[in-house]
Amino acid sequence: MVININQLRTYPVPKQKIEIVERKGLGHPDTISDMVMNQLSVELCKLYLKEFNAILHYNLDKSLLVAGESETRFGGGVVKKPMKLIFGDRATYSLNGKELPIENLAVETAKKWFKENLRFVDPEKHVSYEVQIGRSAANLADIFKRGGEFLGANDTSAAVGYAPLSPLERLVLDVEQYLNSKEFKKEFEETGEDVKVMGFRINSEVDLTIAMSYVDRFIDSEESYFRSKKEVVENLKEYIANNYDFKKVEITLNSLDVRGRGENGIYLTVTGTSAEAGDSGQVGRGNRVNGVIALLRPAGSEAAAGKNPVSHVGKIYNVLSFKIANDIIEKVDGVEEVYVWLLSQIGTPVNKPKLVSIQAVLEEGLSMEALEKPIANVVEEDLSDDSLRRFINDLIEGKMRVC
Repeated sequence: MVININQLRTYPVPKQKIEIVERKGLGHPDTISDMVMNQLSVELCKLYLKEFNAILHYNLDKSLLVAGESETRFGGGVVKKPMKLIFGDRATYSLNGKELPIENLAVETAKKWFKENLRFVDPEKHVSYEVQIGRSAANLADIFKRGGEFLGANDTSAAVGYAPLSPLERLVLDVEQYLNSKEFKKEFEETGEDVKVMGFRINSEVDLTIAMSYVDRFIDSEESYFRSKKEVVENLKEYIANNYDFKKVEITLNSLDVRGRGENGIYLTVTGTSAEAGDSGQVGRGNRVNGVIALLRPAGSEAAAGKNPVSHVGKIYNVLSFKIANDIIEKVDGVEEVYVWLLSQIGTPVNKPKLVSIQAVLEEGLSMEALEKPIANVVEEDLSDDSLRRFINDLIEGKMRVC
């Protein structure tokens, strides 16, 4: 394993003039796809451990949420055609003659997720399900038969994480979570879970463009819709002012709206998600594992959601790179910003990356010579067998954010 540590001579993102950050919220079709498939990953691990006392080969990072058809109306519309969730990729269906109910597990996991997370989606009526999870390829499944405490990586892949979140990244993440909080939904029950926040910053001035679905059964007219929009923006401005110190924050909510066009001129849904009619979703098109899509940051191409947590570096290294970065910021004084790159080699145990590269932005006046050893100590600790074992167990149990 090669550990390369070097100083990155640039301004940290918060000190750069321009910054753009996006978050796709709980009810966004891409986030639904990510979260359902990752929950299925967790449930499948439980099943494998229960039946075989081991996690077998699978990858569930391919799925498509196909938009349905709906007719929105003031006072309540109808879903005319359900959205369709297509489960894809590969899993181990049987071992030693024992067949597992993978297809049933997929559908029941999705139904439970919809019921627990989207208030107005009926998983029996508003969603149909198609399971296209094939049986695992022999060469990849064989990795799981070779033994060893840490399995061989099932791909040659790279991941990158960073820390800390910039103030704008924290704001964008926080705003979506606030708009989807139980407290906010209790006060504004007419708002749906499909929330998307796009923020840009010029120096200390921030502009937020927010798309948030409305649930038509609570809206009886254009007037009530626009009145709610005004109240939501005022509420959000107060929340931001109480928690952030940007010089100025502009908020635009549902900017496609046009008065005088009835139901067609405003953002109404029957179920609170645009997946009912307007937009399809796909694993890997949503947030990074730290919850945001930050355009000034480097990013890998692997989706973490749904991948197995014991051999697929697309999940392990994606999440681990952010953990290492956060640990460096927390434990090493003088590091203002840090980027962590992890590279795997297929077949090599996941606890032995081919390359670990650390790029650190230091506080003014500090040198890498004084900080290289403390940074290396953090990296070595996070990659130690005990730490990595605990980390992978947390992934198995679904304790780590993946979107």
